[in-house]
Amino acid sequence: MSWTFFTNHAHVLFCISQNPTSTLRDVASQVGITERATQRIVADLEAGGYLVRERVGRRNQYEVRADVPLRHPIETHVAIGKVLEVLRPAP
Repeated sequence: MSWTFFTNHAHVLFCISQNPTSTLRDVASQVGITERATQRIVADLEAGGYLVRERVGRRNQYEVRADVPLRHPIETHVAIGKVLEVLRPAP
């Protein structure tokens, strides 16, 4: 596979939206990137307002802010929650 439609940022956000208590190691494994790259992406997503991190005991729990719009000018009319809805597995 030489390319995909979504960036690693989108993949990380999707994984976290599916399991908000995932460890970054688990997310990195699912996405196929290093744990350090996952940490940088999560920091970017937090800084962009897409994720809120809360410490629960010894672990982090994440909340995806579904109302935040996509960043590119041609996509700002779409909130990230709409994209994540489309990607959710069918029940």
